[in-house]
Amino acid sequence: MAIGSTVYKVSLSIADMDRHYYADHDLTIARHPSETDLRLMVRIAAFALNADERLAFTKGLCVEDEPELWQKDYGGDIELWIELGQADEKRIRKACGRAERVILYTYQEKSARDWWNANEKKLQRFKNLSVILLNAGDIETLAQRSMQLQCNISDGELTLHDDRDQSVTVTQERWQ
Repeated sequence: MAIGSTVYKVSLSIADMDRHYYADHDLTIARHPSETDLRLMVRIAAFALNADERLAFTKGLCVEDEPELWQKDYGGDIELWIELGQADEKRIRKACGRAERVILYTYQEKSARDWWNANEKKLQRFKNLSVILLNAGDIETLAQRSMQLQCNISDGELTLHDDRDQSVTVTQERWQ
């Protein structure tokens, strides 16, 4: 019998001074059995950095032709496609062809830098692609099945505070 996904409930209060976006989001996130706490929390950080009423989590790891997050316009066209990790050039090409804007958030700095050094030249041709390294610190320490998170974003820096008085700061390094 296969192990099912674990459901996480997140109450996320966002104060994004960079975009002047202030909202509360109640999120239900399915964590795939192969997904780590780090990856789960990076998904939440990616949501916070791009929060919008139409931004949604997809089936992610379970579906090959969907990103981790996407934002569609009211006609169903994809405005924003968000990937995590170290996607291959074929997947990125497909995303850039389907979406107005694509953001690839990498994390785990050492392996991300190696991946970027190997792929930078191939990816430069995609004008609607942004590649950003998230220095996420110990963000996985915030992971719980039920989370209440306060998110503050200023000058591109994201700080998450939980209801246990823990906080983590996530910085971004834009590569493309």
